[in-house]
Amino acid sequence: MRISKFKLFIIFSALLVGVGGFWLWQKNSYSKEILKVEIIAPAQVTMGEEITYTVKYKNNGDVRLEKPVLIFEYPAGSVPTEGEDTRITQSLDDIYPGQERNFLFAARLFGKEGEIREAKALLQYTPRNLNAQFESESSVTTLISHVPLTLELDTPSGIEAGQEFSFALNYFSNSEYPLSDLRIKIEYPEGFSFTKATPSPIGESEWNVGLLNRAQGGRIAITGSLKGEVQEAKIFKVTLGTWKEGKFTLLREAIKGIEITRTRLLISREINGSVDFIASPGDSLHYVISFKNVSEKTLENLFLVVSLEGRPFDLETVKSDSGVFQKGDNSIIFESKNVSRLRFLGKGEEGKVEFWVNVKEEWETFSEQDKSFAMRDRIILSDVTEEFEVRVNSKLGIDQAVYFEDEVFGNQGPLPPQVGFPTTYTVVWQAMNLYNDVQNTKVKAILPVGVSLTGSVFPAGVPVTFDQASREVVWEVGDLSAGTGVSITAPSVAFQVRLTPLAVQQGSAAQVIGEARIQADDLFTERSLSATDSFVDTTLPDDNSVTILMGTVQ
Repeated sequence: MRISKFKLFIIFSALLVGVGGFWLWQKNSYSKEILKVEIIAPAQVTMGEEITYTVKYKNNGDVRLEKPVLIFEYPAGSVPTEGEDTRITQSLDDIYPGQERNFLFAARLFGKEGEIREAKALLQYTPRNLNAQFESESSVTTLISHVPLTLELDTPSGIEAGQEFSFALNYFSNSEYPLSDLRIKIEYPEGFSFTKATPSPIGESEWNVGLLNRAQGGRIAITGSLKGEVQEAKIFKVTLGTWKEGKFTLLREAIKGIEITRTRLLISREINGSVDFIASPGDSLHYVISFKNVSEKTLENLFLVVSLEGRPFDLETVKSDSGVFQKGDNSIIFESKNVSRLRFLGKGEEGKVEFWVNVKEEWETFSEQDKSFAMRDRIILSDVTEEFEVRVNSKLGIDQAVYFEDEVFGNQGPLPPQVGFPTTYTVVWQAMNLYNDVQNTKVKAILPVGVSLTGSVFPAGVPVTFDQASREVVWEVGDLSAGTGVSITAPSVAFQVRLTPLAVQQGSAAQVIGEARIQADDLFTERSLSATDSFVDTTLPDDNSVTILMGTVQ
């Protein structure tokens, strides 16, 4: 008996409906709510701080769950502690009724202050005796409550249209975690013409900062000019962030406006003949303030005030032939009765005043907030105000001492030293650094002829090397924080040398080691610094057990 095509269609349709109904019955016979998944994480975190996500699951049903797969997605802008993948897929063992388990995922979160970062977890599984796959998911959000980065726009409040001026971007990191792949971008307002920048940018508006460790920062100086209408506000916006896998994550931004002002007076300032002078402790500074009338009319009976701000200024040394120093507000006042150009300044005419002040050799500052000092001078001429800054170098120190009697190596040999016979001595170096963080610190000294290293160094493993050709001993100190030697223990090293006096040295003291020189790169002023300590001979001025006669070669 033949079955018609219509009957076959009816039978086939019934089979499909039956299979579909069975699948729906299976799916509805198990609730995905039986497997509970949740993520536990801090509600808020400091940017760069490590955060641990705890993913928990529990099978509250009476059915074994097979082929489970856990998928965890880190938040956007995060850096996993282990590996680089921000999406983790992990196959698990079967989950039995009542079984619960925790999984830990650690990462550091990066982003702008106030941003919320969301982590997600998804658990896929198939209940026993069912073919359908189920999913249980959860998520958690964490607020970036603090970003330990400083980003500042140091700009004048007003500028004349078309006048070339300079401003700066200052950045500094207090993050415990090193920040890499950093970029700084600036958005210039309409009418700004870029002239130059230090350091040089990528194009005209982007800088590759690279890596910033804790307590490191920098300064970008930009020069240009602005066009616009008087009293028009020009807005500058700068952003600091990281580039990761082609994606920019914003960490900090700063916005500041400059007003286009009416031109009347131009003010400039030089210190010791330089417009960008970097001071050092103990310097004597000669300030020359120049001003020019660029208006269309004669200006009369002007006054000029210079305010000095900054702990490094030695205000007791302020001197000026035509100005009067006011100790109450640390200002120098120049009046028209003492300066002829302030009394009468014709169109296009220029004038100047000058004064002298010293930088203190030492001042108290070794806290994290007080280091990296800049001295500022604020100049007010009639209704025009300009502010300038002088950065101050750190102060390095190296203490070189030599001993015969010590508890480190136990020196041997004749004392007083004798021609042709070896005597060993202990050289001790201690490195110091005061006001700014420095890097690439090295200490060097020349060993005189007849002196050699024994190879003994304390502590063991300290990088002390010797160049046979130049006879130079080098200690690679590395980075030194501000306050090293005062509020922070100064690093030191001891090494042993062997002196075999020559015949020409008989009857006099022989040099044990030459002048010690410490050098380093100042991270704040970006200058190379150095300091020295004198050579030491066999009279050993730091060893109380040795007299001058005991230092004379026999």
